[in-house]
Amino acid sequence: PYAMLAVLALALFGVFFHWQILDISNVAWLLRGSDNGENALGLHAWLHDPAPGFVRTSLLNAPEGTGLLFTDSNPLLSALVFPFRGLLPADAQVIGWWLLACLFLQLFFAWQLLRRHAPSELALWCGVLLLAALPTLFNRYVHVNLMAHWLILWALWRFIDPQRSGSNKGWAVLIAITAFVHSYLLVMVGAIWASAMLERIWKSPKAAPRLFAECAAILLMVLAIAWSLGVFEPHWPSGNYGAFAMPLDALWNPGVDTYSTFLPAIEQRPGRGFEGFQYLGLGLLILLPLAAFLARRLPSPATDAPDSLARLKWLLPALIVLTLLAISTYPDFAGRQLPRAALPDRVAIALDAVRASGRLFWPAAYVLVFAGIRILFRLEPRRAGLVLAALAIVQTADLTPMALSIRAQSAEARGGPLYVRTRSPEWDRLIAQAKDIAFVPGDVTKELGVFQEVAWRAAKAKVPVRAVYAARPSIASSARQANETEAFRAGQVVPGRLYILIDGELIPPPLMSQVRPLDGVTILFQP
Repeated sequence: PYAMLAVLALALFGVFFHWQILDISNVAWLLRGSDNGENALGLHAWLHDPAPGFVRTSLLNAPEGTGLLFTDSNPLLSALVFPFRGLLPADAQVIGWWLLACLFLQLFFAWQLLRRHAPSELALWCGVLLLAALPTLFNRYVHVNLMAHWLILWALWRFIDPQRSGSNKGWAVLIAITAFVHSYLLVMVGAIWASAMLERIWKSPKAAPRLFAECAAILLMVLAIAWSLGVFEPHWPSGNYGAFAMPLDALWNPGVDTYSTFLPAIEQRPGRGFEGFQYLGLGLLILLPLAAFLARRLPSPATDAPDSLARLKWLLPALIVLTLLAISTYPDFAGRQLPRAALPDRVAIALDAVRASGRLFWPAAYVLVFAGIRILFRLEPRRAGLVLAALAIVQTADLTPMALSIRAQSAEARGGPLYVRTRSPEWDRLIAQAKDIAFVPGDVTKELGVFQEVAWRAAKAKVPVRAVYAARPSIASSARQANETEAFRAGQVVPGRLYILIDGELIPPPLMSQVRPLDGVTILFQP
């Protein structure tokens, strides 16, 4: 089975991505103003930092520094790579290998969930492919940490077996790993774990004291990990919970014209089409009603039988809460606003941690598909295999345009310059002479491509950059950058600091004679 899993993982990788991204020295496809560029940049800075902290670097957002979690880097993967930093090339990325590992683990846990119940080999592998290759997984190609959907399947695999579900040792390992990958996945895995604990308390109330102690220990572990990653540093709340919610038609609306062969795409409002993307694909949209139809006509196993899906009822409270959070109180349908219900300010701020709430439906989608496949497994073996094979063919045909669209995004990995906005070799000379680098204004999202290229060069030269694109900007850093911007606008500059003007920043009259363009970027450097 492991050979088959490897073949399927390689096949999916080849369909959706270019093989050249597996070359760890191939960075050219990343520094283009994307979240993946930030992911690579955070690790790059940490690997070159002369005094690195624990998954934290001071080469970005100097002097305060920033945790890799907030640069969209992967703390778990970074920690695994760090001991080998002396063996890596100066320009290194591991995003390609992370993608391949995620695909293999996704298939592995889908196989673990289905292998004991499949009536035939054909039914098993078609079911594995349908469960593992949800469109939502590949839609995260621009934010690869969130391609770790295998953590959701791992949690479901633990939950579905009563013995595994009752062992907090196994849950602790899974939760710790998830906490080092991404906070949204931690919320989803935590919801499944909480469901397992709810079942234990209900069925064994006498064990409640010990269970509460175990749960408290796991929660303390999560708090310790969060503290080590810098989560408790004061950050500005975004205040926009609901802006990235899941539209009510998300399951059957591809949202993007190039994402489905058969179903029309209705454009979603900004923020909903990506974070709220939950399209299942035509194969799964046929599978779910078919499974519901068969569930009423096929004999069901006994509640305590190994093939029973009765345990899934314990997930319902968690999945309902996650679904409501995903939709939020600002629902949309087919790109149109529906009546809104404003939240109190305190509630909205509390929900800031899950502002991209549209993602939270992922566990519900996986449970629905898992249950549907398991119901089809009750068919006669040959018929089950043929039905699932037909559904897999329909799903593949429907998602072919999506695969081609996503694959095109890594086409630059086949060959291209590392820098496209800062081509001149003079950049390296200037950066080497600078004591640090400041962007004016400090919001580098205005010219993220320029920032990433300059910061990449600076990290190699071990020169601190006084800005960063952070998932959550810290209050202290935001205040410092605002003060530095105001000082520059007043004509005050720090000797030895390389200033880079972005977003059409006006040049203060006292500094007009000192600025000059370089590759179309306005800079000021006073040695």
